Amino acid sequence: MPNANHAPLPLPAVHPVSPVAEDLGRRFQDAGFRLALVGGSVRDTLLGRLGNDLDFTTDARPEQVLKILRPWADAVWEVGIAFGTVGGRKDGYQVEVTTYRSEAYDRTSRKPEVAYGDTIEEDLVRRDFTVNAMAVALPAVEFVDPYGGLDDLARRVLRTPGTPQESFSDDPLRMMRAARFAAQLDFEVAPEVVAAMTAMADRIEIVSAERVRDELNKLILSDHPRKGLRLLVDTGLADRVLLELSALRLERDEHHRHKDVYEHTLTVLEQAIELETEGPDLVLRLAALLHDIGKPRTRRFEPDGRVSFHHHEVVGAKMTKSRMTKLKYPNDLIRDVARLVELHLRFHGYGNGEWTDSAVRRYVRDAGPLLERLHKLTRSDCTTRNKRKASALSRTYDGLEARIAELKEKEELDGIRPDLDGNQIMQILGVGPGPLIGKAYQYLLELRLENGPLEEDEAVSALKEWWAQQS
Repeated sequence: MPNANHAPLPLPAVHPVSPVAEDLGRRFQDAGFRLALVGGSVRDTLLGRLGNDLDFTTDARPEQVLKILRPWADAVWEVGIAFGTVGGRKDGYQVEVTTYRSEAYDRTSRKPEVAYGDTIEEDLVRRDFTVNAMAVALPAVEFVDPYGGLDDLARRVLRTPGTPQESFSDDPLRMMRAARFAAQLDFEVAPEVVAAMTAMADRIEIVSAERVRDELNKLILSDHPRKGLRLLVDTGLADRVLLELSALRLERDEHHRHKDVYEHTLTVLEQAIELETEGPDLVLRLAALLHDIGKPRTRRFEPDGRVSFHHHEVVGAKMTKSRMTKLKYPNDLIRDVARLVELHLRFHGYGNGEWTDSAVRRYVRDAGPLLERLHKLTRSDCTTRNKRKASALSRTYDGLEARIAELKEKEELDGIRPDLDGNQIMQILGVGPGPLIGKAYQYLLELRLENGPLEEDEAVSALKEWWAQQS
């Protein structure tokens, strides 16, 4: 059913995408083959958002495609040839040409079995959604839409060309793509598709963690991630791929003494997106999505009736590492997201803004290169409807940022180090490398954080005094 919140999309007439596509179509025609622009390329053309990636389908087999592409393209690659796809680059466009095909999973396989087809209709029916099952035959520029994709595009609805059960059996990852396209395009998912996703959610478990992760990233980096994440949770897919998000739907006590953590999390994500300044930030968005996942494990009902979540940031950081590792995220991304989750409450540990210079230095030191993201995450974490409270928190954080800027003018805050390095410490103490040098270094670092920069003679004197106490 169409999205009741949107008017139907006004769709432009189909027209040649570029001279590159028409030229390639003529070359295939001259060689005795059919070629069509297909899938997302046609959908995005109709939406007026086509980029430089062009997808084509053909009745030519991969070896024949290579013979046509090699003398024409600026570069050609065969990475996907086992799946019937040959890639290339021409005049700034990335092109992929795939032989008509059908692919299906058995009950345990993680990789599709490829079989080539003979007609474009046969190829289109195996695609994920009707809005991706449209084609433009080239070079004649004839619109091919056997499954009503144009109508669905205009109505902003996602349906499958065949039955959703058949589609999701062929490739279970399409269930996650439904959530991703809903988030990217702000479309609704047809009721029968949602029902099939719910009934077949366990099929996602045969898909590799890497493919699941990539779809999840595209969803999170979209313009409307809340819509896609809700669909994952409501259909039970999140229980298989991001259980921690589903677990945030805590039962609230009868007096509603703690906020809805699930809704709060989705709101924090949206507010973090509003603070982005240089495009979608995967680290910030993942941290916003996962910042409170430690709450279900740490929730306690106190004797006075309050609900507490003590140390949920520490527990949440460990859970973040575990989940992101299972999804095969890169180690540096895991480290950064988990660190932000661990630090997201640090601001609130300093009361009402009585920030000493020492506290500011430690805040900056602990955040390191993540400081700007921590600023955005901390601000996003305020979802109170109490305008006075929200305003007070905002002013307090404004004050912290001003203090950081003020201290940065006076001293080096980025990469705070002791006033003496390891070599100087060994020379002054007359000892070689070992655990004591590490302790001395740490002692001087604490002095630096507490008191700011010291003159060299002050640092030497402090070191000698510490050394005498150790002896």
